[in-house]
Amino acid sequence: MAEVVLFHHAQGLTEGVRAFAEGLRGAGHTVHTPDLFDGVLPESIEAGLALIRELGDELGQRADKAVAELPADLVYAGFSVGESIAQRFAQTRAGARGALLYESCIPVTGEWAFGEWPQGLPVQIHGAEHDEFFGEDLPAAQELVEIAGADVAELFVYPAGGHLFTDSSLPAYDADATALVIERSAAFLSRLG
Repeated sequence: MAEVVLFHHAQGLTEGVRAFAEGLRGAGHTVHTPDLFDGVLPESIEAGLALIRELGDELGQRADKAVAELPADLVYAGFSVGESIAQRFAQTRAGARGALLYESCIPVTGEWAFGEWPQGLPVQIHGAEHDEFFGEDLPAAQELVEIAGADVAELFVYPAGGHLFTDSSLPAYDADATALVIERSAAFLSRLG
């Protein structure tokens, strides 16, 4: 079974993020859920983004510290803002086994890129059809699938209503879509061994 580090979104390590992690654990995988906000749960995405701006470089340092004691052969996963942290590690930390990118995707070319996508590194990207944030990232997700290759990269777009649809503690939650995200993610992890 795979070992995963799952980074939370801009509203922190919510009960919904914890529940999602439990869904993956229920399939037999080890899932670490570091709290990069030290228990703070912003009331909105905007408040969370303000906290991220306030933390500045410290957020990345907290993420680095969270993975420092973990093995190198991790699958990196994250929601929205946490996706960018997961993607950075997947692309730059030696030993990555895969990436699960939820509700966001950073371009793999151009000025925002972390560098090239590692040859043969498996990735799944999941987003909502009616999510304005993911809509902006969809071209980057499509480019990643094209560059990585269809044999290792998958993109799933769900007919869900909004951003953070995978978090059962937030208003945009879509239970059916989230169940499918967890099912597909667990299958992805099982293929990694």
